Amino acid sequence: MNQETFKTTVFVLKDKLYRFANRFLEQEEDAFDLVQELMMKLWEKRLELSHVQNMEAFAMSMLRNMAYNKIDKAGRHAKYLQEVPNDIQSERYPALTQELILKYIDALPEKQRMVMYLRDVEEYEIKDISSLCEIDENAVRVNLSRARQAVRASLTKIFEYEARRIGSIKG
Repeated sequence: MNQETFKTTVFVLKDKLYRFANRFLEQEEDAFDLVQELMMKLWEKRLELSHVQNMEAFAMSMLRNMAYNKIDKAGRHAKYLQEVPNDIQSERYPALTQELILKYIDALPEKQRMVMYLRDVEEYEIKDISSLCEIDENAVRVNLSRARQAVRASLTKIFEYEARRIGSIKG
């Protein structure tokens, strides 16, 4: 693989890879560094990449594994957000629903989080998610369904609380 082919097949993925890495790591700089490190590894192995059928899935898998290694080395666990506290009034409530949804996605178990993020945020197809996560397509669908139900339940709880709160202010 020459430099031009590398640019058109691998380097064009850098933004997607960064967003994906940023979901795993706590610091944006760490995500950026991880993508740079991945690009270097792929460049060094460019001659061996001709057999890869789906470069995007291959790069995402490598990045996922590198992120897990980085997390393990630092002694951290995958980031989960805390439950919304009972006393929401003192909490700085996110203004945008999208921001709130992303926080609930981050709070999901690992497989559900990854599947929902790839499907609903990055808009991957089920078969691509299956190969990327190395799980059966039916398992992708089940994890996606469960993730969506969990996020929906959390949002419903928040919206009902807000409706009651607004009703008590008006009434």
